[in-house]
Amino acid sequence: MTVGVHHIEIWVVDLDSARTSWGWLLVALGWSVDQEWDTGISWRCGEVYLVVTRPPAVSDEAHDRRLSGMNHIALHGGTQADVDRIAGQASTRGWKALYADRFPYAGGPDHYAAYLENEAGFKVEVIAASVG
Repeated sequence: MTVGVHHIEIWVVDLDSARTSWGWLLVALGWSVDQEWDTGISWRCGEVYLVVTRPPAVSDEAHDRRLSGMNHIALHGGTQADVDRIAGQASTRGWKALYADRFPYAGGPDHYAAYLENEAGFKVEVIAASVG
């Protein structure tokens, strides 16, 4: 039996904005563009891919991670220095820092991570590999 995540699909209202913010973040984390089409784009990392799409069936004009449903995704961010680099560049790439006053230990003293939110309200946790 194969286990693990196969893919993640995110529906967005503004595809151009999502292509820019998600594209920067995923490429910075080592993902590569896999496919592009009129209403979407996908990035791949190994066997897993992530799709951002603006399908005709989108029924709302905004995303709210605080409603029922998925709150955020957490992605491997490499070393602590890699996470620091991502966090430092995020504000110029369509993401804002969440819990900045507690960076990089907002998730606890043994959890080195940057918490980011893009202009559409999607939240990503970028986690450093364990040290030691």
